[in-house]
Amino acid sequence: MKKILYIDCFSGISGDMMVGALIDLGLDFYFLKEELGKIDVRGYEVKSEKVKRSGISASKFTVETTQDHHHRTYADILNLINNSSMKMRSKEISLSIFDIIATAEAKVHQVEKEKVHFHEVGAVDSIVDIAGTAIGITELEIEEVFCANIPLGSGFVQTMHGILPVPAPATLEILKDVPVYSGNFDFEVTTPTGAAIIKSLVKSFGGIPLIKVKDTGFGSGTIEKKDTPNLLRLVLGELSDPDENSADNFKFESENLALLSTNVDDISPEILGYLMGKLFEEKVLDAWTEPIFMKKNRQAVKINVLCIQTDVEKILDILFTETSTLGIRRQEVKRYLLERKFDMVKLPYGEVKIKIGYKEGKAVTFSPEYESCRMLAQKTGKPIKEIYRDALCFFSIK
Repeated sequence: MKKILYIDCFSGISGDMMVGALIDLGLDFYFLKEELGKIDVRGYEVKSEKVKRSGISASKFTVETTQDHHHRTYADILNLINNSSMKMRSKEISLSIFDIIATAEAKVHQVEKEKVHFHEVGAVDSIVDIAGTAIGITELEIEEVFCANIPLGSGFVQTMHGILPVPAPATLEILKDVPVYSGNFDFEVTTPTGAAIIKSLVKSFGGIPLIKVKDTGFGSGTIEKKDTPNLLRLVLGELSDPDENSADNFKFESENLALLSTNVDDISPEILGYLMGKLFEEKVLDAWTEPIFMKKNRQAVKINVLCIQTDVEKILDILFTETSTLGIRRQEVKRYLLERKFDMVKLPYGEVKIKIGYKEGKAVTFSPEYESCRMLAQKTGKPIKEIYRDALCFFSIK
């Protein structure tokens, strides 16, 4: 069974909330302390306590420094992690999170990445939060991570660079191409550390995927609010056992996608053609139209677009800009995939690329690739249907 983690960040995410939620989910606190001790950072203590927020029990993880700590560069952080005796996966996750933060900070402040001074994120508490998250993911044997859309908050935050608007510039830089929204918050709910954790770990965004829920854990933030509990919820699950008639029983690869659709009754064929071309320029997975009848028996067109979750906002912008629609529907869909490979078949007058689909290592379908056939038809003057026919014939013999 594949272990799945869903991050339900309805009140944002920070490093301490993530570690607290992992402890609440089952990460042994004393094991965590022992693993953190393998990093050569001293002068701090960690504690975990049970708290209640809006009647919900949660774990509050806190790092208390017992001496002053100097700022560290990205190079210092790399040495600390690489020279530790943590498990290899914990090291890899930690390094990935810090690399994301360093890259964002370097761009925001226009300095070389290796020379980035981490200030807040390089302080001992954030080193502990990031390493603690990596240790938890490794110890709980999490294989895939999914996440809700991310609230950012509003207002201003005090940093080593002065007072900055929320979301902080580094947070926005980290969360490029990730679905975000402000939310009903007047403070910073997603920190750069929390954003980097999500960017490093998460495979897909949106609702909870199709899983069997095994456990939940809550991590508490520092600020208490009456209207919305300042909590991070983690949902631990397993991919459901396939029934004997399910496509999952054949061990197909699958991915969670978004299907966007809208009905329009006043679009011309020329504009529709332009729209479809623009969508495919954005590398959507598929786009198509369907003739429909709307209210008052009006003939209309239903426009459908299949895309990855992180492209949804970009596609919505195109549809709202290029059509007259006032609303667009979104569905979460699962797509099953055959393993795909390409081969070349030599014809007497040229070569054609062939797409091959494999199921459990066995080729079950193949077809000529259109662009390859089109180019050969233009080059030779042969009808494209003959090239398709010859390609199928020669590949079958091959």
